[in-house]
Amino acid sequence: MDYTKGFPLYHPVCIGNLKLDGNLFLAPIAGYSDRAFRSICIENGASYCTTEMVSAEALVRGSGKTESLMAKASTESVYAVQLFGGNPEVMAKATICVLEQTDCTSIDINAGCPVQKIIKSGAGSVLTREPELLYKIVSAAKKASESYFKDHLERGNVPITVKIRSGWDSEHLTWKETVPAAIEAGASALTIHARTKAQGYEGKANWEIQQKVVSLAQNKIPIFGSGDANSPETARKMLLETGVDGVMFARGAMGDPFLFRRTKDFLCNGTYSQESVQERIVAGFKELELNCADFGEKAACLQMRKKFCAYSSGLRGGAKLREQIVKASTVQDYKNIFAFVTENMLRS
Repeated sequence: MDYTKGFPLYHPVCIGNLKLDGNLFLAPIAGYSDRAFRSICIENGASYCTTEMVSAEALVRGSGKTESLMAKASTESVYAVQLFGGNPEVMAKATICVLEQTDCTSIDINAGCPVQKIIKSGAGSVLTREPELLYKIVSAAKKASESYFKDHLERGNVPITVKIRSGWDSEHLTWKETVPAAIEAGASALTIHARTKAQGYEGKANWEIQQKVVSLAQNKIPIFGSGDANSPETARKMLLETGVDGVMFARGAMGDPFLFRRTKDFLCNGTYSQESVQERIVAGFKELELNCADFGEKAACLQMRKKFCAYSSGLRGGAKLREQIVKASTVQDYKNIFAFVTENMLRS
């Protein structure tokens, strides 16, 4: 079914009182959606980005690491901070911490992460099988946000959003319970990753569930889709077939911030052009430079190994190139590696 008749595929979206110019989003990806990468995604057409997930417990305890996770990128005028936790009281306190320490424009609650470390803390996908607890957590965060803004009228209200999975496993598809729980608790938007906790990141996302979630929400709040949207074509297909208000890219955007630009062009004009190899290398070095400023050269270079492997995907001789990348420890190492690539490109 075509859900977009008479309505452009690429369009503005409202999350509570927050108005976004477009509907292509970067998901909170652990180890990827730091502010350096988000900055480059925004430059290349992302409408909205979310930070890596932040532990509510660590934030309330005053962990220094959480502050760097929540920092806004230089190119971001709007952005979301994602929290995970399983205790409503702690989530309320963490919400206040986020509002005091950042100027984020929304707070997202993680109710979908399938990683065992997060599950053991009583957060993430655990909330897919405990809709009552999800309701309490969203409600607590919402009330904390409203309470904060009663004393800070100069700053616009920050809406609370939720990211869920379709359920715990194929025998326990609980979206019919979790979606109303989130809406009734006051969520201003919801993202549905149409995989179960048991699937992790494997198998196929069930877009039929996304379509049903859209119907269940009855236009009360915007619904965004995640899962198997990894190209302009699949993003368009998701919008057309499920009726979601926007597409949230996750693994498809890893090492490919240009995905947003290509998708926006495709949705608006029906065509798009592939970025050049040189553009990809330049983007990688810009991300490296930004991360060096945030974390220092040693930590940034180690972190950028996996990211440069992604940036180099599809390059001629990529396997050999990646053998060198995973050994790089300094900025000069990366310069030497890619100077060789550029020199070969010019010769060919």
